[in-house]
Amino acid sequence: MANDDEMAYLFAIQNQQNQINFQPRPRTVNNNIINSFELTDSAFIKNYRLTKNLANTLIQELSPFLKSPKRSSDLDVSTKVLVALNFFATGSYQTPVGNSRFTSVSQSSVSRCIEEVTSALNTDNVFGKWVKFPSSLRELRKVRNEFYENTGIQGCIGCIDCTHVAIVPPIKDPLNAHSEYIYVNRKGYHSINVQLICDSKLRILNVNALFPGSTNDSYIWNNCDVLPILEQIYRNDQQGYFLLGDSGYALRPWLLTHINDPVTDVEQYYNKIQMTTRSAVERCNGVLKMRFRCLLKHRFLHYHPEKCTKIINACTVLHNMCIIHNVELPVEEGPTNIEMGIIQHSNHPNNGQHFGGNDLLLGRQTRSVVANYLYRNRRH
Repeated sequence: MANDDEMAYLFAIQNQQNQINFQPRPRTVNNNIINSFELTDSAFIKNYRLTKNLANTLIQELSPFLKSPKRSSDLDVSTKVLVALNFFATGSYQTPVGNSRFTSVSQSSVSRCIEEVTSALNTDNVFGKWVKFPSSLRELRKVRNEFYENTGIQGCIGCIDCTHVAIVPPIKDPLNAHSEYIYVNRKGYHSINVQLICDSKLRILNVNALFPGSTNDSYIWNNCDVLPILEQIYRNDQQGYFLLGDSGYALRPWLLTHINDPVTDVEQYYNKIQMTTRSAVERCNGVLKMRFRCLLKHRFLHYHPEKCTKIINACTVLHNMCIIHNVELPVEEGPTNIEMGIIQHSNHPNNGQHFGGNDLLLGRQTRSVVANYLYRNRRH
């Protein structure tokens, strides 16, 4: 019987011979791939959420930020964008996205496509173009007039609320014992708590996806870059510009909430209009998540929280593109009782409604003026 040294020598010879005789497998090409742009318009929207023209616009806009193919095996920019769009739209795992009859690429290629396109959508040039809060009084008046024409509320420039986007539990950091725990929200699952501010057309004016699921809505608002802007506008005697929010926010002259325990007809009518108008942000959240289903609770984003934030921002950009260009929302098959991630708030004293000094008193005065105006000019 051969000893260990002889067996090792024989194995080495056999291995060397195998390497000499090895013939690389030719790269397979799937000739059955369907050109996505040959789909019907409705089928294209169902798979990618954008129209063909809008998808081409996006491809051109992102081209400077995506790597150009240098080898024949590299994916072109168009394929990268379409692969990422299909992931955003369906929320499927990367392997099924890659095995699509429209692409036929590996899971690792899908991962790189998502990374590149997501990063491109988060660049200042792209994100700042499509998601921006009004930067002048002229732009604020335009948004305010649109709200007034649609709802009768004079002074509203946006509706605010937060929604939870489910993520897989982050890897525990031994240097931070609470790094995983802080992402667990009040419903018991890990999430990013995302603040949205939208206009009457459901266009997102501001998004903040930086905070873990355990963070309450008012804390996110108090650390939002929109708050000092509205406060400064008010203190510069440019009053009559405010957001509408629910009981999770403190009443201020620049953020009006509903009236707890309304008694008079004026108060009841104000609450009716305030909540009807504020529902715009709930509809906005629903449209955002139904259009880009990777954000739905039952899909979960399987990425590190920082990348989840970028994916949420990317979907916000695409949502606004669809809203501005009036892209229809595709009808999806599946459950209709999908949770949209908005957690309702109770009227608790700690929500800021019962303290706040002079700003709270000014908020009550502003709300009273708005309520009386609405009642005097109510639409029958």
